[in-house]
Amino acid sequence: MKKFSFLFVATMLLFSIGAEAQEKWSLEFRPGLNFTTGDVGNTDTKIGFGFELMGAYKIMPHLAAYAGWGLNEFKGEDSFLLEDITLKEMGYTFGFQIIKPIGTSAFSYLARAGAVYNHIEIENNSGSFAADTCHGFGWQIAAGVDYEFAPNLALRPMLRYRSLSRDITIENTSTELKLNYISFGIGLALDF
Repeated sequence: MKKFSFLFVATMLLFSIGAEAQEKWSLEFRPGLNFTTGDVGNTDTKIGFGFELMGAYKIMPHLAAYAGWGLNEFKGEDSFLLEDITLKEMGYTFGFQIIKPIGTSAFSYLARAGAVYNHIEIENNSGSFAADTCHGFGWQIAAGVDYEFAPNLALRPMLRYRSLSRDITIENTSTELKLNYISFGIGLALDF
């Protein structure tokens, strides 16, 4: 009986939210290119790529809370292992975003600030070696433009700076990995 009551209340809340507040939610898919600002541990990294899937809930007319999951990958040459490796940063992101219209145009300013809860995996290109940091907190900031090109659909070109520092142990040697990078991507957002 308790399960039924919970489901009934949850269903009624969902329907009442939809009836009172339209377009409070958004979903965004954002692929991007990543440029590290320095070496990551012993690795000289090249340009990376990745993507992020994110949801947001509008708290006030121009302020929303967001949360999502992403994967970013970097290739590079490790001077300690003396071979080519792949770094993968994976995990969660959350924070707040402001979208402020520019006059009466279809363009709006977009700014984000938040935290990441990610880990970094390292593997060599032959697949015979892999190491992983544990999840840990980092931070990010972003700025861009929101262009609504159709009802409830927008393109979001954006620059982002992300910083994550984690310790990793490889062959009994502990190393701090500082993954700091600038990312450029264009997101596709759906408001509902």
